[in-house]
Order: sequence, then C-alpha cells, then structure tokens
Amino acid sequence: MIPRFAAIPAIVLALALDVFAQTAAPRITPDVVYGHKDGLALTFDVYTPPNANGAGVLFMVSGGWVSTWAPPEGGLRRFELLLGKGFTVFSVRHGSSPRYKVPDAAADVERAVRFIKLNAAKFGVDPGRLGAYGGSAGGHLSLMLGLDPDPGDAQARDEVLRGASGLAAVVALFPPVDLRGWTGPSKDFPALEFDADLAPSVSPILFVSKDDPPTLLIHGDADKLVPISHSQRLYAALKEAGVTAEFVTIPGGTHGFTGNPEHNRQATELMVAWFERYLVKK
Repeated sequence: MIPRFAAIPAIVLALALDVFAQTAAPRITPDVVYGHKDGLALTFDVYTPPNANGAGVLFMVSGGWVSTWAPPEGGLRRFELLLGKGFTVFSVRHGSSPRYKVPDAAADVERAVRFIKLNAAKFGVDPGRLGAYGGSAGGHLSLMLGLDPDPGDAQARDEVLRGASGLAAVVALFPPVDLRGWTGPSKDFPALEFDADLAPSVSPILFVSKDDPPTLLIHGDADKLVPISHSQRLYAALKEAGVTAEFVTIPGGTHGFTGNPEHNRQATELMVAWFERYLVKK
C-alpha cells in the first residue's frame, strides 16, 4: 500500500498546473489563410485561451468596411474578457474598402465562417457554437452572418463552399441595418459605391426570420452617424418574428462610443454575457 503522504506531491503538482493553466497567456495563431481573391490572401488571427470552452467568437475587423492588419498581440487586450471566459476568438479581416465594396466584404466573412466550421476540430471549437460581433460596419457584417445564412453547395468544387454558414449568436454594436438609399458616390465610405440594386442583398433587416439566432443590439442614443433608429427598427422586426433578441440603449453614447471608456466597458460586458448565455454549454 502506498502511504497516504506519498500522494501529497502529486496533489500539489496538480494544483500548481491548474493555477498555471488559469494564468497562462492565450496562444496566438496569426494570419490563417481562409481564402484568396485577386491574388490576395484573406486571413484571420486565432486567439486560443488555455481554458478554452469549445465556443468560438468571430470579431469583424471592419470600420466603414475598411479592414486593416495590425500586430495580433494588440488583440490580447481587446479580447481579454472573452479569452478569460474561455472563448476562442477569431479576428477576421475581409477584402477592404476602397478596393472592395460591401457585398464583397459580406461574402468574405461568410467564407470565414464556413472555413472555421470545416476546420473546427483543428481550432478546438464546436461548429454549432459560433458567434460573431462587431461595431458599425462590423456589426452590419455580424448581422448578415446571423440573419442570412447559406446552406452551402454540395456540388461546389471548393470544399469550403460545400458547408453551411450561419451562427448560434450575434452581437451588433451601432450597426447600419438597411443600406437602401445609402449607395452611390461617397467620399467618406467608398465601400458604398456599388449598384443600388444590390443594396437589398446586404440589408440585414430584410432577412429577419423566426429561425434567426439570439441577437443583441447595443446602440448609443447620441449616434449621429448611424441613427439609433436602425437598431430600433431591427429589434422590432426580430421581436415580431419571434426571435430571441435584446436591445440596449447607451444614454449619451456616440458612434463608436468615442471618448467614453465606460460606454465601451458596458458594451463589452454585455457582449461577453450574451455569448456566455447562448454559446457555453451548461
């Protein structure tokens, strides 16, 4: 028989390893290529926490449908709360304005979802527990992913396109939801310079249906760029369709919650709580 005290070192080691797992830094996998267009690579960065819970959250790197690259280490602070809760985060870039327009961006991020689902085991996530979030254009793209899923084409030569897109939860911050009337020459937002006939195809409010995923909308009532009426209208449509949805107004919140860390903190905590509610297995 092994003396009882002989097990003590093993217990101490187990506790030490558990503490280390909780404090270890997330693993960053940069520049994963999920597709190509015009000879260019479409990429995302992956942040894998040591305590990964199997759920994945896609962050839309998009402001004005401009998508830029930055050293991925900077994302550790942005995604701190999500990573601390065990979410694997995908920081998704799309073909950027001014070269590419809104419909191009929507198609790119949809491909990213399909790619992640196809390679879910590699990334350590459950393809049925993926969510997306973003602000402004990023919120718009998140809504397109959630409200306009595609079943995939089983006959496609590209295996990525054979799989379904679609998400299990969405959070959109101050998003434009209806691009009808927004298209045409634009000095500030060249991504909107596309055929007006295509605007309905990238207007999330036109795709609301009862099978949409749980959706959280967060909008400031002092937003002068994307009026809060966008979120109000979408929320009303979601509730009428019987979709699980919530709408949070940030009093005094401007577009992007610029200059107000408290508004950003509040929105981030609401976003993380939403994904905890709908993506984490109980």
